[in-house]
Amino acid sequence: MKKVTTITLLVLSLFASAQQQSIDQKVNDLLKKMTIEEKVGQLNQYTGDNQATGPITINPNKQNEIKQGLIGSMLNVIGTKYTRGYQELAMQSRLKIPLLFGQDVIHGYKTTFPIPLAEAASWDLAAIELGARVAATEASASGIHWTFAPMVDIGRDPRWGRVMEGAGEDTYLGSKIAYARVKGFQGAKLGDLNSVMACVKHFAAYGAGVGGRDYNSVDMSERMLLETYLPPFKAALDAGAATFMNSFNDINGIPATGNAHLQRDILKGKWNFQGFVVSDWGSIGEMVAHGYSKDLKEAAYAAITAGSDMDMESNAYRKNLAELVKEGRVSIDLVDDAVRRILRKKFELGLFDDPYKYSDPKREEKALANPEHRKAALEIAEKSIVLLKNEKQILPLSKSMKTIAFIGPMVKEYKANMGFWAVELPEVNYDKWVVSQWDGLQNKVGKNTKLLYAKGCDVTGDNKDGFAEAVATAKQADVVILSVGERHDMSGEAKSRSDLHLPGVQEDLVKAIQATGKPVVVLINAGRPLVFNWIADNVPAVVYTWWLGSEAGNAIANVLFGDYNPSGKLPMTFPREVGQVPIYYNHFSTGRPAKDENSTNYVSAYIDLKNSPKFPFGYGLSYTTFDYSGLKLSSTKIKNNETIKVSFQLKNTGKVAGEEVVQLYLKDKFGSVVRPVLELKDFQKVKLNAGESKTIEFTIDKEKLSFYNNKLEWGTEPGDFEVMIGTSSADIKLRSDFELLAN
Repeated sequence: MKKVTTITLLVLSLFASAQQQSIDQKVNDLLKKMTIEEKVGQLNQYTGDNQATGPITINPNKQNEIKQGLIGSMLNVIGTKYTRGYQELAMQSRLKIPLLFGQDVIHGYKTTFPIPLAEAASWDLAAIELGARVAATEASASGIHWTFAPMVDIGRDPRWGRVMEGAGEDTYLGSKIAYARVKGFQGAKLGDLNSVMACVKHFAAYGAGVGGRDYNSVDMSERMLLETYLPPFKAALDAGAATFMNSFNDINGIPATGNAHLQRDILKGKWNFQGFVVSDWGSIGEMVAHGYSKDLKEAAYAAITAGSDMDMESNAYRKNLAELVKEGRVSIDLVDDAVRRILRKKFELGLFDDPYKYSDPKREEKALANPEHRKAALEIAEKSIVLLKNEKQILPLSKSMKTIAFIGPMVKEYKANMGFWAVELPEVNYDKWVVSQWDGLQNKVGKNTKLLYAKGCDVTGDNKDGFAEAVATAKQADVVILSVGERHDMSGEAKSRSDLHLPGVQEDLVKAIQATGKPVVVLINAGRPLVFNWIADNVPAVVYTWWLGSEAGNAIANVLFGDYNPSGKLPMTFPREVGQVPIYYNHFSTGRPAKDENSTNYVSAYIDLKNSPKFPFGYGLSYTTFDYSGLKLSSTKIKNNETIKVSFQLKNTGKVAGEEVVQLYLKDKFGSVVRPVLELKDFQKVKLNAGESKTIEFTIDKEKLSFYNNKLEWGTEPGDFEVMIGTSSADIKLRSDFELLAN
């Protein structure tokens, strides 16, 4: 059997190699036929006439340029009818090179999944991959070839609105999720009818903008870049990502779009990336505003020489690149390399064989109506919810409860549950497609339970006129559920916030309801970590629901009533106040670390605030409890090429089945450079029935012990390490030490 398998793999490898050689030959043959203007056209991307995420280029000659082969790609063109129409124009061009259609399919297409940060809270890689798989199936059936996702930027500053689009603050977790999302989007292989090209963004360090402001500058050491911010990109590349997108920010004074170190040296050099790089919206032209390029022509020169292959919406290449080549300033080889990368993907997608293969309206109708997609959306939405507090086991609620008051500005929202970056299809009635939180509760409770409603207040503003009605409604109920948070459009691109507290008078509403003496459960809807100290300290039950997508209402109801036992864990640290940010768990120690929360005398601490976060990375409660015991290491001394097996017993000590995200952290006690106080290096999501025990095993190998040393060399150093097993970064249950010996 092994021999047959080996032969089969060899045959498949030879076939794939021959297929790629065939594609490369076709690309080279086509390239020889192209004029410089047609080559530049392949590097030019325009938006459609709506659904824009930036300033639309007004070009009345757009259709003629497509017919002339002067446009290679379009974005924001949705649906088989429209993609086919534009593709028919491309087929009138001299060489009949098909268009690529891209779209921001970030967390679902018609079926909307939780925002990516919420999905990350599931710590469930299979579920995350499934969500991307469903999104790809629906998008590809609607004529889309290419999604501008996943965003894999490390986000340590919740003021930055785009943290909602990523996987949080941790490099290890972020890398695993990046890999899963690429696999989900691209499926078995490019060219399959249910596959779309992934676009890994934003390259690089976009999440580290000064002050948490979008598009802002980044000042970062090379070590921090290599060790913390780049690994998720490399993981996505290892998963086979077809394309990359550069970022808006400058990094150490050089805009990423014109940064040869990032694009030529690292991505296309050291990492040997064979796909193509697209600019972010207008970012080539924005190098003028950065003060890096004199004008659009110089910006085009900087971008193409640095390794940006496709120009999204700035018209820098279209207007200047041919002239730069004719002047001898830009080598035709650079242009050919960029064109070759793009054409290769068009061949791999099968567009030259059938330009309309993704524009089948019957397949589109069937895919967008698949009931299995809703089931997947419900599953990941349930897994994404994080239980932050549950005093006196208020949750789960009893379905036989007589009267429930559901209060707050989010209760009867529909489209808001989709969150930022949701694709809005013009023919879809989202008031019927999205399950509101109110509808979810109505679907759940029995006929003998009475649901009462009051809005109370708006998300923003200082109007408290609805408080009296809300309080009166609460007084009639056995339990009160309050749904508050930020609007769905308060997190996302260009949505940086300096104040992370609940907006408006929502916290005052919670205080008024809490004063009734009724049991209160607060649901917090948001795209980022918020500050809600009074609620966290005074309300008995708090559930972080993020923005959960099409099945939001049903997922929340299932958790509230115990049909799903919450298992989510925070992928970002929640600060006590904005003054703590950026805040993250895997920080360095200092020469004067605070010994405890009350230690402030000449140590690294605040004199007016605790150092610890409100809720730590990896934190999340369950309706059951888990016991950790019996930690064993297969060895306490290993050499560089050896491994350690870590094992322990996990037991569900509660009364209901539940899932626990078991987290393995390591601490390198000393090194040639300062190392973090602890680092996540592995995790498992384990489901146990009540009373059930299971032996959990991890392996510590050379890769988990490696870092960039004082010479920026990746590898290990001999020394002492601590292994920690915990239920969060701040709740370590088991510890042990081992030593890495010198070879």
